[in-house]
Amino acid sequence: MTLCLLHRLARPIALLVVVTATCLGAAQAATLRLACSGLGREQQLCRSAAEAWGRKNGHTVELVNLPEDAGQRLQMLRRGFAETPQAIDVVQLDVVQLGALREHLLDLKPHTRGAERQHFSSMVANGTLDGKLLALPWFIDAGLLYYRRDLLEKYRQPVPQTWEQLQAVAQHIQTAERQAGNPRLWGYVWQGRNYEGLSCNALEWIASFGGGTLLDERGRVTVNQPKAVRALETAAGWIGRISPREVLDWGEEESRTAFQGGHAVFMRNWPYAWALTQAPGSALRGKVGIAVLPGGGGSGRQAATLGGQQLAVSRHAAEPALAAELVLHLTGAAVQKERALKASYNPTLNELYRDPEVRAANPDLGMLLQAFYSAVARPSTVTGAKYPEVSAEFARAVHEVLSGRAPAGGAMAALETRLRQILGSRDKATADGP
Repeated sequence: MTLCLLHRLARPIALLVVVTATCLGAAQAATLRLACSGLGREQQLCRSAAEAWGRKNGHTVELVNLPEDAGQRLQMLRRGFAETPQAIDVVQLDVVQLGALREHLLDLKPHTRGAERQHFSSMVANGTLDGKLLALPWFIDAGLLYYRRDLLEKYRQPVPQTWEQLQAVAQHIQTAERQAGNPRLWGYVWQGRNYEGLSCNALEWIASFGGGTLLDERGRVTVNQPKAVRALETAAGWIGRISPREVLDWGEEESRTAFQGGHAVFMRNWPYAWALTQAPGSALRGKVGIAVLPGGGGSGRQAATLGGQQLAVSRHAAEPALAAELVLHLTGAAVQKERALKASYNPTLNELYRDPEVRAANPDLGMLLQAFYSAVARPSTVTGAKYPEVSAEFARAVHEVLSGRAPAGGAMAALETRLRQILGSRDKATADGP
């Protein structure tokens, strides 16, 4: 195929933009299709990095837009690989999506020349299944607590260390500000829509109360226990009190928009939101702080859901070696540093945490590392290809509790039964969990 020939992607995947290089010689030129998320500034940064690679090497990269919602993204990729397997060459994946798409992914080990050894070992392990390196890490995430530094200082309130303290501080400031003429202010916004983001929030609540992570390392369901029930009852109590009922339909961007618009004291979100709150023109520039998420009651701990994104090559790619080179470029130090400096995406390369420019641009890097170290992984490894179904059932059950349609105890009991059906487990989960 020639460099200047634009290839339309087959449905259902839609072409967003075509990045082309100068025609340097049709005989050696190739076209690669790169699927990137559109969350925050991801699409812009993905495009600029792909464009630089294309100019240098004389190839064309067609960018494919993926939904912000991780669940919708997975559905789109599954459908795309099933119907038009050659429509994508390189794909961005959430850390929990590898198992669901493993049959369509190329083993990168023969192409990396040992580059994976420079990344955090935990992220490399997450991209490895059955001894095959199916993805290279792109950035690492963990849930964070964002807070209005100016409002906490105004009312002389501390950064919350527990969920109980967060509720008290949020309620205090919310009430005072509304009385002072700010009726649209809420205490806490987060991701409450029935999707993967809610699974992440709920996992943080349950783990922080000492309720485990849905399943133990042997695949036994552990969510039906008093500590998990207490965590969900606590969160349900926020609705209409310190969180607007609309939060039950919100994802990352809706909650960020509300917070950045000055309508919330606290927000739970991923690290990407930091750069947006501090961008020129942001009403909250210089007024925001970030912290590790609060811990649960007495014996609980601070817990953040481990997140992040990886890049993989389709095994259906017409130019697999070339696609692997694009992955190595995008996950390399230069691109990861640019993403860290411009948009606060946290590198997966150890060396960049010692880089003076990265440290200067991210003064809370030490706190972020603390969040990464306290992170809890979703049970995607033990559930394998069944994780999407497990997570969907978890999110649905939690949403029922938060919306007041089911009591927490009954919902967790029903969830245990449903998960054991999905996983085919004959082992009865322990009553008290880990």
